[in-house]
Amino acid sequence: MDIALCYESVLPARGGAETYIGDLTRRLARDGHAVHLYASRWDAFSLPASTHFHRLDVPTGSRFLRPWRFAAACERALAGSHHDVSIGFDKTWGQDVLYPQGGLHAASAAHNLLKFPTGWERALAAAGKWVDPAAWSFARLERKQYLRPDRPLVVVNSRMVRGHFERFYGVPAESVRVVSSAIDPGRFAADDRLKRRQEERDRWGISPEETVGLFVAMNYRLKGLAPLLRAAALVPRDKPFRLAVVGHPKFRRYRQLAGRLGIADRVTFLGHRDDPKDAYFASDFLVHPTFYDPCSLVALEALACGLPVVTTRYNGASELLSPPTDGLVVDDPHDAPALAGAMAKLLDHGYRAAASQAARQTGNRWTFEHHYRALLDVFGEVRRTKRAA
Repeated sequence: MDIALCYESVLPARGGAETYIGDLTRRLARDGHAVHLYASRWDAFSLPASTHFHRLDVPTGSRFLRPWRFAAACERALAGSHHDVSIGFDKTWGQDVLYPQGGLHAASAAHNLLKFPTGWERALAAAGKWVDPAAWSFARLERKQYLRPDRPLVVVNSRMVRGHFERFYGVPAESVRVVSSAIDPGRFAADDRLKRRQEERDRWGISPEETVGLFVAMNYRLKGLAPLLRAAALVPRDKPFRLAVVGHPKFRRYRQLAGRLGIADRVTFLGHRDDPKDAYFASDFLVHPTFYDPCSLVALEALACGLPVVTTRYNGASELLSPPTDGLVVDDPHDAPALAGAMAKLLDHGYRAAASQAARQTGNRWTFEHHYRALLDVFGEVRRTKRAA
C-alpha cells in the first residue's frame, strides 16, 4: 500500500507519539509498503531510508494557532495526492483516518476537572477555561476534525474513547475502530533481572520484606498522586509497604503532603528516569489512579514486567485487565478507602504471586505486532472503500 502519515514532529527519541510513528514507519517499510511522511521536522536517521519525506514549513506562533497552520498545510499538501490511505495522529483534518492517541480534547477537558476533589473547585476551574483561548481553539479544531461532511474513519485505543466520541460528538460506534495500544514486551526481557532488582532496591533503601507499589507519571496531578498519597495513609501498618514515585523531577509539594499525612517513611520520591525499566523490576505492583488515560502505556509496561496493576475506570487500559486475576480497578481516584483496599490486597504474598503470573500473560497478549496487524486491517478497509467510490 501507499500510506501517508501526518504529524508535525517525528523525532522518535522524544518518546510518545513520535516514537510510535517511528516504530510504525519501520514496520510498514519492512513489509514493503511505501511510506510518505508529511511533517515539519524529523530525524531521518531514526526512520527507514525508503521513507518519502514531505516537509511542511509552518510559521511559528501561538501554541493554539500552530496546530491550525500545520493542519491546513497538511490538507494543501495532500490535495491531489493518490495515496491508498492517509492518517493523521493529532490536530489535523482531511486525512482518511484520524488516530487521536491522546483521546478527545473534549473528554480530556472534562476529566481534568475530576482531579479537583470538591464541586466548587471544579466549577472555578471550568470557569477559567471559558477565558482560555487555547481551550476555545482546540475545541473548535476538534469539531472541524470530526464533524466535517467528509468524516474520517476514526481509530481509537480503547472502548472508553470510542464512547467519548459518541457522547461528545455523536459519532456512532460503527464509525470508530478500536485498536488497543501496545508495547514490545521484549524491551523488558533481562537475564539479570533479579540482580538488577536487588541493586535497585538497595539504592532505594528497601528491605527484602517490603512490598513496593510503583507510581510512574510526569503529570502528577492528572495521574492522581495526591489521592494516592491520601490512600497510602490508610494502608495498614501491620505489613511492610513502600510507595515509589517516578516521574517529574519537581515533587516538593507531594513530599510535603506525605509528611503531613504521616507517611514520609513509606514514600520514596525518585524523580525522573529516562528508562523506568529497573524501577519496574524493583517493584511488586503498579498503582496508577489516573483521572484520564485513553490507554496507559505505563500499565502495559508494568504488565509486561509481571506487575499486577491497580488503576481506575478512567484508564482505557483497564479494559485489558481481568480483575482480580491480574489487577484491580477502582471507580474513583478520590475514593481513598477503595484505593487503599486495593493496595492492601496486593500486600498478600499469595495473591500477589498469582496475580503477577497472570499480569505477565496479559502483558504478552497484546503486542505491537498484534496492534500493527489490526491497523493494517483498517488501512485495507479504507483502500477498498476509496476504490469502490
